[in-house]
Amino acid sequence: MEYTGSQYIGEFVDGRMEGDAEYILPTETKYIGEMKDGMFHGQGTLYFPNGSRFDAVWEKGLVVKGTYTFSDGLQYDTENWHYCDSYDRRFYTEICYGLKPAGISQLTNMDPPRKIPPGCYDCGDGFYNPNTRIVKDYNYRFLRNAGLPLKRLQLH
Repeated sequence: MEYTGSQYIGEFVDGRMEGDAEYILPTETKYIGEMKDGMFHGQGTLYFPNGSRFDAVWEKGLVVKGTYTFSDGLQYDTENWHYCDSYDRRFYTEICYGLKPAGISQLTNMDPPRKIPPGCYDCGDGFYNPNTRIVKDYNYRFLRNAGLPLKRLQLH
């Protein structure tokens, strides 16, 4: 644990994580559920920092069956996924609460949308400025530098 930065709250059997437990990763993703022989095993849920979750049945650390739920309550359906497809392009909030009046566009599922500076792009955890090549969080704090621009291929 000290090497990975993870935290374990639960029981040990023969020095291995086992039984009902809480396992917190350094990314603040949290697993709450059953462990066996140091692995996710049985019923358990991964809770992600963005508010989404993955409820699953695990076997020796691998998912047997699971359901992903976005932070707004929308559940991913592997068989009948019709969200924002070519036939119905409404966002989940529009499906739940109706469309905006004519002339008012909804550009993301988040309503009201985040404030993004002009000329920047939303990248999920912040916004990217193509002029400075910097990603900042939504409170304008530095997150990371973007990668170097691709150089043009020169043929000789």
